[in-house]
Amino acid sequence: MATTNPIPNATSPSERTGCALLVLLADLPPEQLQDVIAKLASAFPPEDMVIATADPLVAEAHPDLRIVANPVAKASWVLTAAEFVNGYQLAQKNGARAILMLGPEAGSLGLPALREFGHAVTANSTDLAVARYDLQPRAGLVNSAILYPLSRALFASRTRYPLAIDLGLSPRMAERLAVAGQRFTSLNQKEMYLWPVNEAAVAGFTITEIDAGSRALPHPAEPDLNTILPSLAGSLFADIEAKAAFWQRPRQAPQMWNSTLNGHPQTADAAAYIAPMLQAFHLAYTNLQEIWSLVLPPNTLLGLKRLSLTDGAAFRMPESLWARIVYDFLLAHRLRTINRGHLLGALIPLYLAWVASHINVVSSGVEPERHIETMATAFEVEKPYILSRWRWPDRFNP
Repeated sequence: MATTNPIPNATSPSERTGCALLVLLADLPPEQLQDVIAKLASAFPPEDMVIATADPLVAEAHPDLRIVANPVAKASWVLTAAEFVNGYQLAQKNGARAILMLGPEAGSLGLPALREFGHAVTANSTDLAVARYDLQPRAGLVNSAILYPLSRALFASRTRYPLAIDLGLSPRMAERLAVAGQRFTSLNQKEMYLWPVNEAAVAGFTITEIDAGSRALPHPAEPDLNTILPSLAGSLFADIEAKAAFWQRPRQAPQMWNSTLNGHPQTADAAAYIAPMLQAFHLAYTNLQEIWSLVLPPNTLLGLKRLSLTDGAAFRMPESLWARIVYDFLLAHRLRTINRGHLLGALIPLYLAWVASHINVVSSGVEPERHIETMATAFEVEKPYILSRWRWPDRFNP
């Protein structure tokens, strides 16, 4: 490995060819950009790194670094198909042997996390390095309720944040994601999401989680649950359908992470916080029976009826009930039982009911991560349910 100190009289950055690591930066504010570049220069040998940024003029302040233009650098809150295609193209152009993609607010990433990301992919020890964030208990709950447990149960991956915005990629992982992204960009669907963990699982590639610690995460342009949940769930449901031949075979998720229960303080405002969620669920129970009855089997509807009779701190949604609800909506999405927009809209009040239940559980003294792990295990236990319903969709299971 080359030393991190600049080599006297070495070839100038613009004359070098090839690099160990290409770092793709999102569009960052000037001060944050300078901070990230300084961390990168400290973490990796400058002569073995190329940094791609929306502001290549910053290179004037760093003559010892190779800084190039990133034509699709954005401040979006998730990585999109166009970014993966662009990343692979830049890697080929610059002869990179590994790629590090850092999302918006990357200045909040610590130096140790950056080093771990780079080492994981440049040492040829992994194909996909994915960040694991330390978030507040009420943050990232769509991920905790739907994205994580589905990815874990169906793709045998314990990656806690399957749609992380900080990734390390090997050349073959970058190529696979670029091919997947090209299918969308060729249809001018450049903003579509990809699911790197699922792609790696299907390809049999290695996955490593990197402890990113506390990180400032970007917010969607439209931070509205009515937009976010259908967008994310719909994209994941479509990807699961496309990879059905893979996940229907039996697999067991490896233990990838020694989970440390977080010490976030419990809040005392649970009752006020969940009140509008429960109100939305109870209203939906009255108004959405016709739609839910097209999607959910009788036993699940009976479970919801019991839930509708509870309120406040006593409200608890059984983990197995939530797992089956998500699986039933996944199947209905595949079968186009009803308009997909209406379908995913009908999932929202059920998700709010799960959130209310989760907050009640946490308020009772259970660590947030422990409850999420218990719930994810329920998705694994209930996998035979979705397998049966997927293969025989016209038969409601008892």
